[in-house]
Amino acid sequence: MKVLVIGLGGVTNGGKTTLAEKLKKMLPNCDIISQDDFFKPESEVETDERGFKLYDVLDALYMDEMVTRIRNWIKSPASSSVVTEEPQSACGDLEDTCILIVEGFLLYNYEPLNELWNRRYFLTLPYEECKRRRSTRVYQPADTPGYFDGHVWPMYLKYKNELEENTSMQVAYLDGTKSQEELLSYLYSDIIQELIKMRK
Repeated sequence: MKVLVIGLGGVTNGGKTTLAEKLKKMLPNCDIISQDDFFKPESEVETDERGFKLYDVLDALYMDEMVTRIRNWIKSPASSSVVTEEPQSACGDLEDTCILIVEGFLLYNYEPLNELWNRRYFLTLPYEECKRRRSTRVYQPADTPGYFDGHVWPMYLKYKNELEENTSMQVAYLDGTKSQEELLSYLYSDIIQELIKMRK
């Protein structure tokens, strides 16, 4: 059984989770691991001098556990919770491949993860659109006044800049303002091409 590990990273509220779930329905033997499942409890997340909980940093996550979960999946994808749905016809001859989509906001800035990806995608949004989308979401704990400008957006820019400076890392940047249909179509086609390459 071949395995394909795909990173779907990028900006908060960029559409990562929705895209991952839609792709899972379209691709054969596809599973999802979400970075949001690895957040530390609120009591373990540091607070800065302004009173902001520092959630948008690697230290707020159990990253080692996440790496272990992905490695275990790679070793034994058939024993994971993969449910094979009826894939679209383009996948007909790709049944011997298992696909893992890992989605999250901080996927490519943690060294132990970087050797695991077959493909890396990164969703971007302009400041105003990201702030607008973020304001429509309810978080636990809730965003405090000034949190987006004081912590969320600066951390996104910091990690994105780190990524862009790492010229050895191949990342496909995606414009999160495009329609879900357009993004889904691009991702699906690109992943199918990657599957076909793996078979050669």
